[in-house]
Amino acid sequence: MNMYLPEGEYKVLGQDVLNIAGDFASIEDCIRKGTITEGRCILCDSGHNLIVDLGFIKGIIPRNEGAIGIENGTTRDIALISRVNKPVAFKITELTRDENGKPVALLSRRMAQEECYSSYIAKFATGDIIDAKVTHMEQFGAFVDIGCGISSLIPIDLISVSRISHPSDRFVIGQNIKAVVKTIEHDKITLSHKELLGTWQENADLFSVGETVTGIVRSIENYGIFVELTPNLAGLAELKDNIKVNSRVSVYIKAIIPEKMKVKLIIVDSFNEDIPEKPCSYDYNITSGSLSSWKYSTDSSEKVVMTCF
Repeated sequence: MNMYLPEGEYKVLGQDVLNIAGDFASIEDCIRKGTITEGRCILCDSGHNLIVDLGFIKGIIPRNEGAIGIENGTTRDIALISRVNKPVAFKITELTRDENGKPVALLSRRMAQEECYSSYIAKFATGDIIDAKVTHMEQFGAFVDIGCGISSLIPIDLISVSRISHPSDRFVIGQNIKAVVKTIEHDKITLSHKELLGTWQENADLFSVGETVTGIVRSIENYGIFVELTPNLAGLAELKDNIKVNSRVSVYIKAIIPEKMKVKLIIVDSFNEDIPEKPCSYDYNITSGSLSSWKYSTDSSEKVVMTCF
């Protein structure tokens, strides 16, 4: 069982770790055992020290303990500023008192990240399936927490086979997902997601010719309209007026052609209201282990689409 989790998934100090408010013995036990726990950051002060709510006492993460790379400049201070009102994972290093004599706990997020990296992330190999948590999104991809706030990127073209205009078409912030380690270069890890969502045939088997189903318009070309049926399966419909990208449509399945990996559709109706927020979980075809390769295309197709790890 993996001990190293994304921030927001650890036990919260003051609730689960401590049995009762004011239990200093539990804090001392965390110090002695080197336990990784977490709390909510309530303030980043002018010196970029993080103040953490521990319930009955204040916790302080000094700036140079805020993240791997902060001290040598390889990690920017925005990584600290952006933690306000969010959970942070840490180790408790010392129980002391402030200038007013009040008890305060000194914390280190850096130490938690270093242990997570050396004991967990450093052992990753390409093809490994891991847990991750979506933290923020840019046009080019989704950033995810792979453990203790350590970030990795899923490029937009690796999120799904069906093309999307933005990662928010697939994910929501805070969503727990599975991902595959795609590349490891100089400690920089890039992930993929599409391999876990099923092959062309696995997705096509969910549908039958003659059915009318719901889809999402992903692009409109001069030769037809691409409608997404699942994240890893899109079909081509004939052109029709008053259709908008990202609108929801009902489509009649005219043909499913495995040897050409094509689904022919006819748009029956369109619904231009906003697409509802995405579900916070996927029904992954693969959830654990490691992949050496993954073939999306069918055995009868002349075109081979696959990923090698």
